[in-house]
Amino acid sequence: MTTSTPAPAGRPTPKHRLVLMRHGQTEWSTAMKHTGLTDIPLTERGEELAQDIAPMMRLFDFSLVLSSPLQRARRTAELAGLTDVEIEPALVEWDYGGYEGLTTSEIRERLGYEWNVWDDGVVPGESPGETIEQVSARARSVIDRVRPALDVGDVALVAHGHLLRVLASVWLRTEPRFGAQLILDPGAICVLAYERHNPAIQHWNLLPLEEALPVD
Repeated sequence: MTTSTPAPAGRPTPKHRLVLMRHGQTEWSTAMKHTGLTDIPLTERGEELAQDIAPMMRLFDFSLVLSSPLQRARRTAELAGLTDVEIEPALVEWDYGGYEGLTTSEIRERLGYEWNVWDDGVVPGESPGETIEQVSARARSVIDRVRPALDVGDVALVAHGHLLRVLASVWLRTEPRFGAQLILDPGAICVLAYERHNPAIQHWNLLPLEEALPVD
């Protein structure tokens, strides 16, 4: 059983916030396909979502902005008005291996049981795939990288749904599979912080009002 390590003993608690932003909608996210390393663009609606979230991002004072190298994340960061964006390879999405491009229903039909990625993992395909422990280790490396910047200002991470849900679990010092309980929509932002000395979720899955409460 893998658990996250606590912050180094004796180190002051950062005063600033870690802002997570999932990239906007893509054709595959709309179809509920597992989109790992496949580098596909945002849809027109995905670009609109990124632009709509820009006013919320201006509420923060960023000392560091990191993005996944995949175009759907980089474009989201640009449209959200983020500047001085640095590419962080460890922010790529979970490598789904042989399940890349498939929906959960398609995978379950193939396997004949109620598969889910959090408990059952993936199989090799055109890429080797990753275990949840490997994804968790990447998330930990990102948190370790940004921690000094949190002493100076807020930090933004623009990345992908599963990766950010695992990263939030690591931040909370809980099991990475806790991410299964965290819904994260395309184009949403989340804010991680500290409550006294305890890592905490300040806000989760924030969307522009018209997206969060759609009108028929």
